[in-house]
Amino acid sequence: LFSFSLFTTDCIMAVGKNKRISKGRKGAKKKIVDPFTKKEWYDIRAPSYFSDRNVGKTLVSRSVGTKLASDSLKGRIIPVSLADLQKDEDQAFRSIRLRIEDVQGKNCLTNFYGLEMTSDKYKSLVKKWQTLVEAHVDVKTLDNYHLRVFVIGFTKRDKASTKKTVYAKTSQVRLLRKKMVEIVIREASTVDLKDLVGKLIPDSISKQIEKECLRIYPLTNVYLRKVKVLKTPRLDLSKLADLHEDTGKEDVGSKADRVAEPVQPAPVAPAVAAAPVAAPVAPAAAQ
Repeated sequence: LFSFSLFTTDCIMAVGKNKRISKGRKGAKKKIVDPFTKKEWYDIRAPSYFSDRNVGKTLVSRSVGTKLASDSLKGRIIPVSLADLQKDEDQAFRSIRLRIEDVQGKNCLTNFYGLEMTSDKYKSLVKKWQTLVEAHVDVKTLDNYHLRVFVIGFTKRDKASTKKTVYAKTSQVRLLRKKMVEIVIREASTVDLKDLVGKLIPDSISKQIEKECLRIYPLTNVYLRKVKVLKTPRLDLSKLADLHEDTGKEDVGSKADRVAEPVQPAPVAPAVAAAPVAAPVAPAAAQ
């Protein structure tokens, strides 16, 4: 009996300590607000050296107080397939990175920030019985962009050869790598970034490497595997504006000539037979 009363007293004390045990949670329920009501969409514009300028849209929180939406947008990296920018499906294995440099109205002005080959394309090139030649070099353009360029190439099988393998000697690999570095430095350090991107899009540097390395050892599947921007100069708004000259201009189209509508002839009413006229009645004679 003593132990039972002690247990009952402990239970009553425990309930008495927790005074909020039956009052529910503290505070009222928070009002559920859709987060998208506080955000807005901005258009992403690619530089003028690409065929399709409309990259897409990006989302950002609206400007509140001193926190501006443009500050949140600047510096964003946008990866885009080169096939979408050039409207060419053969370029689908290369991806372009664009960085938002400035915001004008609802348009985000971007500039080139890198190039990379997709992993599935790179893995499909690596095969047995051939030599992989890789090289990388840091270059500086005329407008002070510091880039790191990665090049790959594979030894090519001669049609007249019956050998199973096409391995290159170590000395030949060393000469091939040296020639790759020389060509990349020559092609990149003598132009600005805009002209360099103009060479990267058709991949003319890779074709030049394949042509000049033919004397050392024939190569195939030569590509610029990756181009990485290491350092950028101070933002020049005038040069950025040159890359986006037509941004913000509304395309209203040309005036269309109005086509004259053919005039429909008025419908002819069917002829209606005239009603017969009654003969006049003679007045009656006087009685």
